[in-house]
Amino acid sequence: MTTRFDRALVWFRRDLRAEDHAALHAACRAARQVFCLFVFDTDILAPLPRQDRRVEFIRDSLADLDGQLRALGLSHGVEGVGLIVRHGPACQVVPALARQLRVQAVFANHDDEPDALARDSAVLGHLADEDISFYTSKDHVVCERAEVMTASGTPFSVFTPYKNAWLKKLDPFYLKPYPVARHAAALAPWPQAELGPPAGVPELQNIDFQRTDLHTLRLPSGTAGAKEMLADFLDRIDAYDQARDFPAVKGPSYLSTHLRFGTISIRRLVREAWQRMAGGSRGATVWLSELIWRDFYHQILHHHPHVVGHAFKREYDALHWAHGKTADAHFEAWCQGRTGYPLVDAAMRQLARTGYMHNRLRMVSASFLVKDLGIDWRRGEAWFALHLNDFDLAANSGGWQWAASTGCDAQPWFRIFNPVTQSEKFDPEGKFIRRYVPELAALPASALHAPWLAKPLELAEAGVRLGSDYPLPLVDHAQARQATLARYGMVRSQERTPPAVDD
Repeated sequence: MTTRFDRALVWFRRDLRAEDHAALHAACRAARQVFCLFVFDTDILAPLPRQDRRVEFIRDSLADLDGQLRALGLSHGVEGVGLIVRHGPACQVVPALARQLRVQAVFANHDDEPDALARDSAVLGHLADEDISFYTSKDHVVCERAEVMTASGTPFSVFTPYKNAWLKKLDPFYLKPYPVARHAAALAPWPQAELGPPAGVPELQNIDFQRTDLHTLRLPSGTAGAKEMLADFLDRIDAYDQARDFPAVKGPSYLSTHLRFGTISIRRLVREAWQRMAGGSRGATVWLSELIWRDFYHQILHHHPHVVGHAFKREYDALHWAHGKTADAHFEAWCQGRTGYPLVDAAMRQLARTGYMHNRLRMVSASFLVKDLGIDWRRGEAWFALHLNDFDLAANSGGWQWAASTGCDAQPWFRIFNPVTQSEKFDPEGKFIRRYVPELAALPASALHAPWLAKPLELAEAGVRLGSDYPLPLVDHAQARQATLARYGMVRSQERTPPAVDD
């Protein structure tokens, strides 16, 4: 950027770090003085419970970011640099602060969620009224929007050809970090003349939230926490392809929350994976594929915003889902981890207890809600959105529509996860189940995956009374599978029905 400004403001959103930050880099190159802002947006926070791990993660990551900015300033002899934190509607707070600080430009990174786009449009309008420029940059994905398209110039809707085109396009330019530190002399001291004494990052109670159990969950916040977790994963990455599907094994990276809130750069992660893939690491190759899925779902959201609340494949909006008192009771049992299927229940209890769910179990529990209980995928998507620490609209919508067979490149509608088979395959010794469903812990592994089939003596010796200590299954899987095939078959009646697959 060649335009020079006297003062600029960087608005942090889903990018809570100071290094390799596109908007911060652009602002520091373009302006003589750069101020930094984060807004606890009350329009986003209002519907959340007062104890929300994500809000605490953000608050603690902001404290880390404030320290990073201060250190960057000091490295150039600038004392008193600090993060400005506000609490209120961002569409009002940002223009008001820009006016108060007399900046000529506001810089931010892209956010393609529909509500965020509407917010940014409102901010743009208010800033334009004040003759203040608004610049946004790509930062939270490697390839965004229309950067990877088919040969005919249309968006991809199938992952594998998208992945191949993505990899063909990838070169070191896309992964080059933004050298913020080189230009950090532009960071401005706290604007005491306009804002008064430095306020620092507010405590949770000052924004009407309360502390949670976040610090007992082994989820360190901020860039320091992200680097700690990345270092741990890189010691295990070569085995990722073998370990990632087993919830009782330390296989995943556990970096998804850090990716969601941008405490680490996606470019850093892809560089690590790409370099190791080039060295022959099968684990790194598979992990890179998972990172590409993230880009894929974000470009789907950009090109097809109707996926928020509607099926990607619009014909599936005609599906007739279970409703009424029984469906509501089944949904409540699923939420509580009381379905009678131990692996599903363990997954749902892990989510409630930690805000995290293993990726394999996200697929299994989603499939169970939709294809065993016949409940609208949107109800499950909303439950995950409320409870996942790493909730990301693009990925959550994409994952749920994959499981429901309503999305792009989704699980075929006639392919249905068998919760017992999945349990026996991916938690064979029952270690994960025993951790989260302790009332079944004394059962032998042979009886743990389907306790209703256990011998009476096995149940008695384990002290398990089905229907009392642990529920009987809400539904019979075989019968539910037939009902699901009929439900989807009504929509796909013009097609030849392939043989059902029970995984």
